Formats: sequence, C-alpha cells, structure tokens
Amino acid sequence: MGAGLRMAALAALLLVGAAPAAADDAAQAEIRAALAQWTADFNARNAGTVCDIFEPDVVADIRTEPEQNYRIVCDRLKRALSDRARAYTYSSDIKEILVFGDVAVVRLVWTLTIAGGAEGEVKSIETGMDLFRRQADGSWKIMRWMAYN
Repeated sequence: MGAGLRMAALAALLLVGAAPAAADDAAQAEIRAALAQWTADFNARNAGTVCDIFEPDVVADIRTEPEQNYRIVCDRLKRALSDRARAYTYSSDIKEILVFGDVAVVRLVWTLTIAGGAEGEVKSIETGMDLFRRQADGSWKIMRWMAYN
C-alpha cells in the first residue's frame, strides 16, 4: 500500500471514529438542553409543558414508593405547581450522559427546594438516573426514571 493510500485510509478511520463522538456530543447537548428547559418550565410553574419531557409510557421508580406511570408523575408535578402556599424550585447536577445510539443514560442529582410551608425551607436531594430515548422528531424524552435515595 502506498503512502498516499495509507494516509487516506488513516484519515477515513479517524473520520469514522470521530462521527459517533460528534453525534454523542450533539445528543448530550440536546439532552442537557431538554433538562434545562424542563427545569425552567417547572420553576416558572408552567404546568402545561412540565410533562413534555416524558414519553407517554414513562415508568418512574422512586425508592420507597410504588412504580409510577405518566399520569401519576404528571398529576404529582401539576399538583405541586398549583400549590400557591409553597414555592417549589428544582436544580440539577448532571454527573454524566452516556449515549448509545437512540438511548441515553443520564446520571444526575436533583435538588428540590420547598419554601413556604410550616417547616420553613426544606431541601430534598434525589440521586438518580434518567433513561432517555430519541423520538421520531429528533427530540429526547425520558422513558425510565429512577430516584434511589
């Protein structure tokens, strides 16, 4: 194999190797943006959009609670947002996002601050994992959600 052909083959291998990495980077950015949008919607009490991040067949596993579906998750979120006696604020710390084609695993810590109740300000820290799936329109939605503390 001539030097030129070897260089072309090497360049092709590098490009093939770089394509998945670039796709993973783009997917990670899209997922970060989806989580940021969800956080902004929740914190702004946008009950009409707060469930948009979930697939209709989402399953939520929250330690010490029964398995939850879309209706249960969304009802709970909307109930919290309609509670005018308390202010609920979420923030997240994304530890990592691993992308495997059209599925991604997000390891993160959510902090929920609840203000205005008789207890004063209360913080709840939930370490968890969200499994996202790329939708037909290219968006990413949560298909499984696990909070384990």
